[in-house]
Amino acid sequence: MIELEDIEKTYTRPGAAPVHALAGVSLHIASGEFVAIVGTSGSGKSTLMNIIGTLDQPTAGRYRFERTDVAQLDVAAQARFRNRHLGFVFQAFHLLPRASALENVELPLLYSGNEPPAGAGRRALEAVGLADRLHHKPTELSGGQQQRVAIARALVNEPTLLLADEPTGNLDPKSADDILDLFEALNRNGRTVILVTHDQRVAARARRVIRIDAGRVASDEVRDFAHTAAREETR
Repeated sequence: MIELEDIEKTYTRPGAAPVHALAGVSLHIASGEFVAIVGTSGSGKSTLMNIIGTLDQPTAGRYRFERTDVAQLDVAAQARFRNRHLGFVFQAFHLLPRASALENVELPLLYSGNEPPAGAGRRALEAVGLADRLHHKPTELSGGQQQRVAIARALVNEPTLLLADEPTGNLDPKSADDILDLFEALNRNGRTVILVTHDQRVAARARRVIRIDAGRVASDEVRDFAHTAAREETR
């Protein structure tokens, strides 16, 4: 699905030394994977996610999504690409405070350019376990429920890829586990999930962990879940 080849990103400011956020990152991520990108603050992990999500452009290198060189698309084409293929979940929920859960979820449908399927917002909320909270405002929901609304909003256009940047950062441990359970369920149902985190406990829930350090891939590990499950069954 995703092919990154020698991706570099340099930020420049007048009178200041350039900042090399990414320095030659090459990755392939297949459809259906659940990947955690981990690293300390300033490692380049969020920059990498922003480039995958076309929220930022690489200084050099090639990024292909399903064989399309998305870095070569113009601004309007990239916006259509994001709306059609990508769903975003962030640490801050970014919900409209005066809108209901259903109205928040349906916002991306306004920009799709197509007639939205009837009941799409309702189905997205049902998928994240909030069928009984359709008309609640964000202030009437817990932090975990607000993040579920944000996930439903990311899913309403049925994106190919779900991108999550520190999605549990504002949640208590129980709510964080519930959100990670939801990501795992979405992945089991075929959704490709990439999450960015500095939390090793969160990263441990992914099937593949890519560590970024100083703008480079420091390690890339695929976890043996079958072996782990078999070992836990024998305890």
